[in-house]
Amino acid sequence: MPLTSTHRSSGDLNADRRYEYARASFDEKDFEAAADLARQVLEIAPDFAAAHALLGRAAAEQGSREEAVDALRKALELEPDDALGVRLDLAKLGALAPEEAISGGYVRALFDEYAPSFDRHLTQTLAYRGPELIADALRRACSKRISPYRFGLALDLGCGTGLMGQALEGLCETIEGVDLSPLMLEKARKTKLYDALHEGELVAFLSGRATGEADLVLAADVFVYMAGLEAAFREAHRVLGREGLFAFTVQAHDGEGFVLGQDARYAHNEAYLRDLAAKSGFTAVLFENVSTRQDQGRPVPGYLAVLER
Repeated sequence: MPLTSTHRSSGDLNADRRYEYARASFDEKDFEAAADLARQVLEIAPDFAAAHALLGRAAAEQGSREEAVDALRKALELEPDDALGVRLDLAKLGALAPEEAISGGYVRALFDEYAPSFDRHLTQTLAYRGPELIADALRRACSKRISPYRFGLALDLGCGTGLMGQALEGLCETIEGVDLSPLMLEKARKTKLYDALHEGELVAFLSGRATGEADLVLAADVFVYMAGLEAAFREAHRVLGREGLFAFTVQAHDGEGFVLGQDARYAHNEAYLRDLAAKSGFTAVLFENVSTRQDQGRPVPGYLAVLER
């Protein structure tokens, strides 16, 4: 798992220079050199979390699990919000439960760095079309229910740069978004499509909303960064009014429950999602197999659901 940011400093110029050499060696797959250079960095700056993380990753690539786990745990101890994403590495090594692998700090750092190129990378490189698929599914769901394809208050969870808002432009009386990344929110603000934007974690955001106030809750590809979805479904159901809709996409998983994939995203099983929907008080209007993006030119299997309160 690569570091989420290249702009890190130990506070010591010599240590920083060696660290950049270590990063370059790692990128060139010279893991022995990367580990050796990372150790040199830590002799100069023993509390440099990024160097501990790099040492852990290089040691893991060489099959030195014990050293890898020790180094990664030290990095996490030094930066407990895990902007470096070492929880993912620890989970891959079996040293951390998969459901604990992705933290809010990691997601925030990842998307702050991703923000400048996010839209271009998604639409051009990954052929991303989640918001368009959700918008079309909502249109069909409204037709199926014989209700207008218009909404009152919509809450866009993990709104990112505002692609979902663009797909539903003019269809919501009010739309508010929430995201962990302040830089993504800056991009969303520039669309001028949102009535309010909030920085925070989505379950906490929903928990602070009034019961029954929303007509629509949206989650376009945000649940790929969450393991269990019980709290999200519970709060989405609570904030929706009668006959309100909850529309979301996830990556698909054929096994039980959810799994942390090699792409550092969670995938969820259909039975798990349907059972959770029913237990949360939802009725499925649509539940479909879709692919919202590509990975190395191949469609990534997923599900799209529109649930009714």
